[in-house]
Formats: sequence, C-alpha cells, structure tokens
Amino acid sequence: MTKSLIAYFSHSGNTEVIANMIKENVGCDLFKIETVEKYPSNYNDVVNVARKEQNADSRPKLARKVENMDSYNVIYIGFPNWWGTIPMCVFTFFESYDFSGKTIIPFCTNEGSGMGRSEHDIKKLCPKSNVLSGLPIRGSSVHGSEKEVSRWLKGMEV
Repeated sequence: MTKSLIAYFSHSGNTEVIANMIKENVGCDLFKIETVEKYPSNYNDVVNVARKEQNADSRPKLARKVENMDSYNVIYIGFPNWWGTIPMCVFTFFESYDFSGKTIIPFCTNEGSGMGRSEHDIKKLCPKSNVLSGLPIRGSSVHGSEKEVSRWLKGMEV
C-alpha cells in the first residue's frame, strides 16, 4: 500500500498554497519544513540570506522532524526556487532521512527560473530513490493554478 507525504518549505506562502492543492487532490499527510532561525520577511534580505547560505553550503537547523518517515513510500517535496535550486534548509531535510526506495515528486514556486537544477540536486542527494519530473509554478500565478496542479497529478504514474 502506498502512503504519501507532502513536505514543503514556504517562505512567502506561495509554496504552501500549492502543497494544499496537492493535499486536496491526493489526500495525504502534510508536513511544513521550518527552520529554527526564521528567515527575514523582507524580500531583498531573504534573497541575500539565501545566497549566503548557498555560497557557504550551509545546512540550517530544522525546527522539527517527520514522525515515522519510514512509513511513507511517496514524498511530494515543495519549495521556492532559490538561486536556481532548493533552499539550503531543504538540503538539510533530505540529509535527515533515508529516501532509498522512495518516490520523490518535487514542486516549486518561482518567478521565471522553473525547476532550475533542483531535480538534479535532489537526485544527487537521494541516489537510491525515484525522482519524478517536477511541477514549477510561477509565484504570481499560484492562485488560480488548481487545474494545472490537478492535471500534473493525474498524469503521474505513482
């Protein structure tokens, strides 16, 4: 039996909107990835922090862990595309668990950079898992993207 989890990091709220759309379609558990130290709310400040974290290859501490991660076969992973890939706290998330044998389905919000290199980076982090093609949604188009999300989910072989 397949048991699915939607794990997501959302700074502005856009990725959380998409995570909830997926939950409505799939009906699985939801887990919000949160860091111990909060990111700044100002856009330019968070962009600078994200860039510094990436340059330093840092791993921000997470505020909590997923209970019973071993019980999930399918992980939908959501994030904003920061500097062409997953935020560094999502690197922390991936490095906190064993994803061997799991199916990972990424989705991201962005403002024109699509999935960037995030799928490649996830495959490097989780080489023994099946990483499916992700869904990029423009942050400015999040509200009103229900049909696109639903169509993407229906076209998936999970």
